[in-house]
Amino acid sequence: MTPKQSIELECDRRGRHVVVEDCVAIVSGRHVDSDFLRVIGGPSAESVLQGRDGGVDGYWPRVWAARGLLHVWDDVATDAIIDATAHEAWRVREMAAKVIARHRVWPAVDVVVKLPDDENARVRTAANRAIRIVGES
Repeated sequence: MTPKQSIELECDRRGRHVVVEDCVAIVSGRHVDSDFLRVIGGPSAESVLQGRDGGVDGYWPRVWAARGLLHVWDDVATDAIIDATAHEAWRVREMAAKVIARHRVWPAVDVVVKLPDDENARVRTAANRAIRIVGES
């Protein structure tokens, strides 16, 4: 099952609003429900839940939650995704830029314009795309 399919199935099961709230909580560094982490992280979630790969406080849960927001979006996630652009882990910043581009998160334009100077090439690429897409809308 793809990450998109997992998120869509979880939305059908628990409701779109609840899934968005859970993604926002994780992106923001709050509560991580192990069952939901398995949904968004797939097989890799087990390693994180066992304390490897940074554990639940590492960056992987935030990356997966932000990726969840790629597939299910609500404007209530705006502040969390904007804050994620400043996370210390480049994978989180990259995914935040991708979410901003996908959903044309206009309030994020002020922070995303700073990302083309990021130290990581993948973040810069995602940021440039986000700037182009958000700027067109």
